[in-house]
Amino acid sequence: MKRNLKFSLSFCILIFGFWICCFAAEANLVDLSKKIMDSKCDSSIYPALEESSSAYFKDHKFNEYFDFVSSLLKQKNDACPVLNYNAALARFNQLKYLEESQGWDEYFAQGNNYRDQIVENLKKAIDGTTPKDSTSIKSHMLLWQFHREQQDDLDQETLTGLINAVTEYAKSSDDPALIKEVADKISSYGEKGKSKELYRMYVDKLTTADIKSDELKQIARDFYKEGNLDLAESIFDSYIEKAIKSLPKEKVMPELTEIASMFSYKTEGQKDMVYAEKIFAKAESFGGNEALNEEQIYLRAFNLEKSKEWTKAGDVYSNLISRFPESKYADRAAFKAGVISTYILRDKDKGAGYFVKLAEKGNASAQSISSLYQLGLLSQWGKDYPKAKAYYNKLLEKAQNNFSETQAIVKVRLKEIEGGKALENNLLNFLDDSLKEENSQFDMSRTSLTLNPYNAAVNSEITVGSNALSGASGCMQVELQYLWSGDLGSATPQSAQSSFPTTYKDTGSKVIFLVVLAPSGTLDRALDFADID
Repeated sequence: MKRNLKFSLSFCILIFGFWICCFAAEANLVDLSKKIMDSKCDSSIYPALEESSSAYFKDHKFNEYFDFVSSLLKQKNDACPVLNYNAALARFNQLKYLEESQGWDEYFAQGNNYRDQIVENLKKAIDGTTPKDSTSIKSHMLLWQFHREQQDDLDQETLTGLINAVTEYAKSSDDPALIKEVADKISSYGEKGKSKELYRMYVDKLTTADIKSDELKQIARDFYKEGNLDLAESIFDSYIEKAIKSLPKEKVMPELTEIASMFSYKTEGQKDMVYAEKIFAKAESFGGNEALNEEQIYLRAFNLEKSKEWTKAGDVYSNLISRFPESKYADRAAFKAGVISTYILRDKDKGAGYFVKLAEKGNASAQSISSLYQLGLLSQWGKDYPKAKAYYNKLLEKAQNNFSETQAIVKVRLKEIEGGKALENNLLNFLDDSLKEENSQFDMSRTSLTLNPYNAAVNSEITVGSNALSGASGCMQVELQYLWSGDLGSATPQSAQSSFPTTYKDTGSKVIFLVVLAPSGTLDRALDFADID
């Protein structure tokens, strides 16, 4: 009996609570209705409308909210842009919900009617406002979203209308928040070029406002953390302009290098290597050739390397060696500069110069061992077999019990020489395409490598991938062959593999070579570095 009494009491409380909530909701709508009827239907009623709509939309009561707004519109003789916008918003969200929930009966029965209502209400909202009004911008934005998601022929027309409306709005409004909202929205749909235009307007509004440099920098940092790099970069640019004008030189340089470092290549986290180099170049231009320290020069070169700016990367590595010959990065920089000069810039003599200096060092570092191998390889390719053998044997003697992977490769090369055999086919293809003058058309523009990660510990897995632009092929899939060579670690990838995982037992900068073959012949070549520490 007591148990039944307790259940009945709980049920009554639940029902009572439900009716209280319903009564509260009705009371809110009554208050909202009165406020709207007494208002001028301007943007001041947005907060109340958003509060009511969020409750309805959360419970998927789109029809009820549309009917509520429509009833108010009738009393206003349809002359309320804010209500027209909200009516369209209700139908827009309703269509999306029906698609997501697969409510196909209502979707197909009422979908065209809902679409007509969206367009009709938004046109009324736009016609009843000017671009100075936030309702106009919101209506233009929703109209474009609608046509974009319908994938119809009004997509670009309504996008242009939206951009034009925001441009006019920006001329008269002191509040940039709506400009950013539109930029975020069109960026989320992949319209990066257009979003940049609006982000620039947003930044202009921020920078013309009375805002301190530190506040501007923090806003940029916040957008960087959010992953909105376009906006972060625009604001950092404005911050840098202010800093250069207002701060002493010794304070500007740390600001520039900090920003450049933020955007430089990293395995995880936000990065934009092109923007990082832009700021590094600005720092060098502002502070002179001595502006960057050892760490910053290496970071700049590494960032250029990972963005495949090979010529610039080689120059910066060379600058590092020149300014900091005793740097902990000097040997790695010299080896990479040698590889870049030899195989990318096709300057074999310049590249050999780097390799010889490293090979002559007394200590058996990873770079000196790799340089001896490269010197032997270049000699073998040039058919100077005695010289090649001398370099290979010197490597084996110098390495002793270390660098087992490189020693294994060298022993294969020595067997080729001693047996009167040609270089292994994949490797020979890469050397021919990289060093013969008649193959200069293979400029690494149609093939590239990507490694994940680029920096790894010994015995840690790295994924090596490739991208190849094979050109037009009609409706047939072009079959490509991938000729892998160089420092492949534990992997032995086959010609059908465009990617593969690998590990390395030894430290150093590993060089991976690739030639991609199409049915018509060589498509292009590529190389990349894996740094094992």
